[in-house]
Amino acid sequence: MDINKVLIKPTITEKSTLLQETGKYTFHIAPKANKVEVKQAVESSFNVSVLDVNITKLKGKMKRYGPRIKKQPDKKKAVVTLKQGDRINLIEGL
Repeated sequence: MDINKVLIKPTITEKSTLLQETGKYTFHIAPKANKVEVKQAVESSFNVSVLDVNITKLKGKMKRYGPRIKKQPDKKKAVVTLKQGDRINLIEGL
């Protein structure tokens, strides 16, 4: 898989912001990406050293639109632990 297409977007929530203080960053990733590809993508994109990658699959919810019931798409999330002292500036311009 192309390394440029592995990371879709960073996850910016209250919980992920608290994790950033301990050197852990969360990203939405491509559905077919694995831990090795995520590690290579983060290291090449942000010039940091990755110690650990944890991946979870998030099942899409069932939503009702009038008489129709549709399923939202599944997502895949990665929590990346960086070497102590390395940082990623996700919110630039603020």
